Amino acid sequence: MLVLVTGASAGFGEATCRLLVQKGHKVIGAARRLERLQDLQQELGAAFLPVQMDVSDLNSVDVALQNLPEAWQGIEVLVNNAGLALGLEPADKADFADWLTMINTNIIGLTYLTRKILPGMDARGRGHVINLGSVAGTYPYPGGNVYGATKAYVKQFSLNLRADLVGKPIRVTNVEPGLCGGTEFSNVRFKGDDDKAAKVYEKVQYLTAEDIANTIVWVAEQPAHMNVNSIEIMPVAQAFSPFNVAREA
Repeated sequence: MLVLVTGASAGFGEATCRLLVQKGHKVIGAARRLERLQDLQQELGAAFLPVQMDVSDLNSVDVALQNLPEAWQGIEVLVNNAGLALGLEPADKADFADWLTMINTNIIGLTYLTRKILPGMDARGRGHVINLGSVAGTYPYPGGNVYGATKAYVKQFSLNLRADLVGKPIRVTNVEPGLCGGTEFSNVRFKGDDDKAAKVYEKVQYLTAEDIANTIVWVAEQPAHMNVNSIEIMPVAQAFSPFNVAREA
């Protein structure tokens, strides 16, 4: 397979690129930090193509796709992994600029890149869009506000793509991870406050980036007639909270 993975310079994306190449696939790794991708290419070799792309900048997406070498243009699997959470403040105190960044990356970027790639999949008669959602798109939590809303969008967009593409040999999957450590996710959310980020994972056996990569690759390698609509994954240490009821003093 020829796979395009966004957000490939760290976390889920990096782990997914590594596993795909190990299993014999060709991978285009796209991210803003080209130097990180070039380091990964040194490790993975000729089966990995580093491409600088900022999915929140539509022109950056266009330029990256237009400049793909001919041998790398027939993308069969798109892994829409690039995304982020910013802040954990309640809605009335949140920074709107953070909300806008999450919307532009998690929604606009994912949607635009998918729209750019789908026609080629249709023309070639095969394809698979794998979106990285989150349990936050299903289960609300305090401070999740716009981040959770963007992942709810990804969930519904994935389902509606399936509805649109029925009858075509193009699959769509939404991968929905729960608590996952060992990535930059919480460091980004808390804007470099490593101590605050570390507390999220304290005394918890969390999911790892490799767990998510294993899931993505398993989904992609299933038979072409089989579509995994969605797959929700949590560590055993994570489950569901009771409803929150505010009681009068």
